[in-house]
Amino acid sequence: MASEVGAMLRDWRARRRVSQLDLALDADVSARHLSFVETGRARPSRDLLLRLSEQLDVPRRDQNALLLAAGFAPAFPERDLTDPALDAVRAALETVLTAHEPFPALIVDRHMTMISANRALAPLIEGVDPALLEPPVNVLRLTLHPDGVSKNIVNLAEWRGFLLRALDREIAQSGDTTLIALREEMELYPKGPASDVRPRDFAGVAVPFRYQRGDRILSFYSARTVFGSPIDLTLDDLALETFLPADAQTAEAMRVLCPPA
Repeated sequence: MASEVGAMLRDWRARRRVSQLDLALDADVSARHLSFVETGRARPSRDLLLRLSEQLDVPRRDQNALLLAAGFAPAFPERDLTDPALDAVRAALETVLTAHEPFPALIVDRHMTMISANRALAPLIEGVDPALLEPPVNVLRLTLHPDGVSKNIVNLAEWRGFLLRALDREIAQSGDTTLIALREEMELYPKGPASDVRPRDFAGVAVPFRYQRGDRILSFYSARTVFGSPIDLTLDDLALETFLPADAQTAEAMRVLCPPA
């Protein structure tokens, strides 16, 4: 047990590129004791594991894994989103989704699985392979698959690069094996024209998502919102992805495509 948790800590320290001495100083523990913990010669206390996790910025789900490996109870609970305790959260999220109409918005989990979306997403996924819309729907797969949204993305290489850079950052942060497999899958999908890779000058604001619908190009900026102080792992996993019109023409087109219910 001590050997397993020690190896896990050593892996996180290596991933964060922190020396054993620096981590010991930051966590207020002797370098000798930390060395014993990492080699399995000493069993860490619950408090020490939480201190080390905080200094290494270990995700909460992985902090639970460290505690379990050391024989302790998890520090952070996890409920299903349908749990009555999360009724208020669910209602708030649905309110935000609806309020964002006529512009697209969706809720995803840590693996980019779509949990919910508003009505304004429908015009952007028309004509995609129905198999991609079979639950669970992975948003990255839906976007970049050749039979998905990608066939209508005007700046595919640019948008793909933006999405994959964000995915790479998340993998570096979490080491999540599901995300690693998803990243490998994305390499099999169309990359778009090489001439599109270099970001254009969009007034220095952000990389837009540019979508061809008929003879019209819809242009959006995206924004991600996460819970600021989650304790429950379910909330820690959730993110609200919203799309904002990048020009007046897109705003007007979406008002037509998604009229008030």
